[in-house]
Amino acid sequence: MPHHRSVFLSAYLGMLLFGISLITLGSVAPGLKEKFSLDAISFGTLFSILPFGILSGSLFFGPFADRYGFKIIFLLAGLSTFIGFEGIAYAHSLTILKASVFLFGFGGGVLNGASNAVVSDISESDKGGNLSFLGVFFALGALGMPFILGILEKRFSYDTIVASVGYVALLGVALFSATRFPVAKQAHGISVKEVRNLLNDNFLLLVGFFLLCQSSFEAIINNWTTTYLLNKISISMSNALYALSLYVLGMAITRIILGKILKRVSSKSILLMSIALLAIACVLIHLGTSYSLYTIGLIILGAGLAAGYPVTLGYVGDRYKTLSGTAFSIVISMALVGSMIINYLMGLIVERFGIQHLTTMGFVLTTGMLFFLLMIFEKIKL
Repeated sequence: MPHHRSVFLSAYLGMLLFGISLITLGSVAPGLKEKFSLDAISFGTLFSILPFGILSGSLFFGPFADRYGFKIIFLLAGLSTFIGFEGIAYAHSLTILKASVFLFGFGGGVLNGASNAVVSDISESDKGGNLSFLGVFFALGALGMPFILGILEKRFSYDTIVASVGYVALLGVALFSATRFPVAKQAHGISVKEVRNLLNDNFLLLVGFFLLCQSSFEAIINNWTTTYLLNKISISMSNALYALSLYVLGMAITRIILGKILKRVSSKSILLMSIALLAIACVLIHLGTSYSLYTIGLIILGAGLAAGYPVTLGYVGDRYKTLSGTAFSIVISMALVGSMIINYLMGLIVERFGIQHLTTMGFVLTTGMLFFLLMIFEKIKL
């Protein structure tokens, strides 16, 4: 048996690195734009590589982990993330920079999926609670990187900071090397028929569509909230970013609480309560007239989005124990593809009809989440 404490530590560090990697490119974007003299098209292309890398990693990790175990996949992801960090910091050509961004995203996508899958595998009970606590480390990474850059940017260049943070990934490689992960569940190999059966499984597809709505909601809030606030009320960019940080903090604190109460409160009640919080948050943000009201709405929104991933991934881990990695790959990849499409659609809506329709999309996604949840509950008789 693997030593579960070190496996949990590896998963926590993996999720922390994913949170850092997801936010880093945006945080250092001004420096990269200046260093490489990027025009709008080149800049947009660079940003499109990151989600493509994350999606590739998300598709890759599951079947590989089921076939060969988690140790190799964690090591590959840690090295890929480290090389990506250093490449973004020191690249002197646009080609190397693009390759580094892809490796960065690929490693992050693998770490996200593998961390969730391995925690699910070693949690014989309370999968949802353990996965919820795991999600806190994503928030720490996502909040921590801009904070570090903000403190150190006046003393060090962005490339020095990024290169230094990259050594956290190298520390991860050392930890992963020393950790005894669970053995491969499908050492004989995974048949095409088994994968096809998963792709045709209605329950797995329902979870995938629920997470598609969840990820899309998170994406539009991350990408459009500052624009929405700046358009609605007269505030500074720093205050808009502060409000967005409180949204992430609301999600993180709620996940800590969920890690404690999921043993005592039914997952169905928690998920339905989450939908209610999302609806309340959308109303507050839609009708808000002051900065404090918008901020309260965003904190509630973060709390409402906290339970979706850990609880439904817990359902997947319970149902597909022998192919958990592949099952996680399928639903996480569905979520990523959907969020990319919805975020692009949100851009078209904003361009044609205005940023005020951010809350309209929020209401639509909340309704979609409720619809798929009710169907999931019906499947598992909750």
